[in-house]
Amino acid sequence: MKIMPNRLDLGFQKYQKEFEDKALEVLRSGWYVLGNELRSFEEEFATYVGAKHCVGLANGLDALWLAFRVLGIGEGDEVIVPANTYIASVMGITINRATPVFVEPDAYYNLDASKIEAAITEKTKAILVVHLYGQAAQMDAITALCKKYHLRLVEDCAQSHGAKFHGQMTGTFGDFGCFSFYPSKNLGAFGDAGAIVTDDPKLADSMRTYRNYGSEKRYYNKVVGANSRLDELQAGLLRVKLSHVEELTQERIDLANKYLAGIRNPKIQLPETREGCGHVWHQFVIRCAQRDALKQYLEDKGIGTIIHYPIPPHLSEAYAGLGFKKGSFPITEGYANTVLSIPMYNGMTDEVQRVVIDAINEF
Repeated sequence: MKIMPNRLDLGFQKYQKEFEDKALEVLRSGWYVLGNELRSFEEEFATYVGAKHCVGLANGLDALWLAFRVLGIGEGDEVIVPANTYIASVMGITINRATPVFVEPDAYYNLDASKIEAAITEKTKAILVVHLYGQAAQMDAITALCKKYHLRLVEDCAQSHGAKFHGQMTGTFGDFGCFSFYPSKNLGAFGDAGAIVTDDPKLADSMRTYRNYGSEKRYYNKVVGANSRLDELQAGLLRVKLSHVEELTQERIDLANKYLAGIRNPKIQLPETREGCGHVWHQFVIRCAQRDALKQYLEDKGIGTIIHYPIPPHLSEAYAGLGFKKGSFPITEGYANTVLSIPMYNGMTDEVQRVVIDAINEF
């Protein structure tokens, strides 16, 4: 039996007729950009998240860098960001020529709120929270710091669709909530796609301008913008999946609970969920001091895994110019050397999951 770390075909097959009907509906409409499907998705996703406005964009990275662009954060400004995040989070800052200020993660893989204040300087303009792997960060403490120091707050929700902190959806705590709908996400499209949510109508209007070449009216360009529009086909297909998102989320929670109950190996550290910080299990991430040996062992048994992420942004070649060396962020680097994401996807059967659990327990 060959077990992949993720399978997207099963999610398609589950609602195949709905997806195919919607695709044909959009194709036959003759309208493929900035149409009714996008407007409907924006309304429906805003309602689902609990925000007043949603603006569909081409991808999650655009959501991040455009959020900081709209907020006026740029050269000379600092933005606090978790050191262990995916590099796209950092790119959202540096594309605007602002400076990322890395802060170590907590035991739940999210930004350690207790370490943020020490990183704040007179140049700090914002905090970028990343709800990594599907678990909400400690938003009460983080929003309190933003209020205390008059900082902007941007949330990277690329992995946390539907996750809540004390009953409130991620993406609704700050100025912008930035979402990716890349196919592997919990709410995934069938290609690149993204969006922001916000309660501020002026920020929403600015984002609509920036996503469309900086134009409020055709051929009248207010700012130097981008071509970053969520197309009609992806919006329509996302509407189908959004109508099933609650059951899809519950399925992942059930899978995670089976892993938590079934994996019993002293060499394996299981993920924990902080009280009040909801988890939607975009990834099920274990830790092991012998991670590379475990990964190879599972691969030999036909079980695929992924390391999220083997090279922290501060050690990447792309950010060598920041001057960090190994040892700069020991907690982050420790995670990078020990984390392993095991198979987790909608449509995973009990039989497949049992094979994974038994293999891990036998390691």
